[in-house]
Amino acid sequence: MTSQERTIGSAPGAGGPPPPGGSPSLLALFLLATTAGACANHAPAPPVSPPRDGWRAVHLIGYETDRDLEALGGSLPALAALGVDVLVLEVDYNFAFVSHPELRRGGAPITAEGARRLADACRGHGIRLIPEFQCLGHQSWEGETFPLLTVYPQFDLTPGAYPGNQGIYCREWDPLNPEVNRIVFALMDEILEAFGADALHVGMDEVFLLGSGQSPSTKGKDPGQLFAKAVNDVHGHVVGRRGKEMLMWGDRLFDGRGHDFGEWESSLNGTAAAIDEIPRDIIVCPWHYKERDAYPSIPMFLEKGFRVLPAGWNDVEATRALIAYAGRLDHPRVLGHLFTTWSVPRESLATYPPLVEGLKLFSPPR
Repeated sequence: MTSQERTIGSAPGAGGPPPPGGSPSLLALFLLATTAGACANHAPAPPVSPPRDGWRAVHLIGYETDRDLEALGGSLPALAALGVDVLVLEVDYNFAFVSHPELRRGGAPITAEGARRLADACRGHGIRLIPEFQCLGHQSWEGETFPLLTVYPQFDLTPGAYPGNQGIYCREWDPLNPEVNRIVFALMDEILEAFGADALHVGMDEVFLLGSGQSPSTKGKDPGQLFAKAVNDVHGHVVGRRGKEMLMWGDRLFDGRGHDFGEWESSLNGTAAAIDEIPRDIIVCPWHYKERDAYPSIPMFLEKGFRVLPAGWNDVEATRALIAYAGRLDHPRVLGHLFTTWSVPRESLATYPPLVEGLKLFSPPR
């Protein structure tokens, strides 16, 4: 989502273009070999319920302390009464990490005990809690660079460029630096364990700098191959090692050429080629915030074999249109709907019009 659309907390969410001509580089050959193996080992996920009986999910941001989580706990009865059965909670660096305390953000970040209390409360209301840790992109917001690239500036994809984050959307980490994964995987593990979570949303939206001339490690390299490597590295840990489900935003995997979705909702910078190089058991969350007659990203992801959780935002009619379109597809791998709440006051969460009106298109909660 654009900077105008994100106002709370840290920043968020047919096929890809053909590979460039000529002989592939050694990096491209390596990435092709590793990603092809990852895809071969992951068959399409089994069918799940269609949208009318599927996930009624809400994405939350700006809950950064134990006190915030306690306030969220107070909203659970009203959310459950509406039929909400999944919460995706963006945690990022707002956690009291033990493995890397230097990467804690804020003076009183979420503790493991606070996470456990919220997880227990969610289970008590029949709500699945999925934490989110934004990967690759969104490593800064406006003038603030987040802890990973502040403490470890050598991990920055564009080191030394864009002083004060001027002239840039968000900073990104370098997916070719193996030390990045060593550290961030430890952070993911702590978040998963604290929340007792069986899934992790890994972000991956709005990545613009892969292959940039300002990036010493990726300058001139194929953004599709680079993005595929980043996705597969994270998948290998979250799914392969930890046995969890993995969710990610879909905009970088949806080729915007030939569509009018622009560079935010879709990819115009070559990353969409990664769609054929990543495992099909990833749950893809394509976000679309405007009312349209059709949302071609959804059938494209379904045709590729992914499970899909479409995401809307603050426009009631656009939310209805997206839910209705996905429902008409009547496909078992359309999981339901993800209601995003980027700028909703906490006290208004259970009366948020797109959520209240959108849920009316689902079957009554059981």
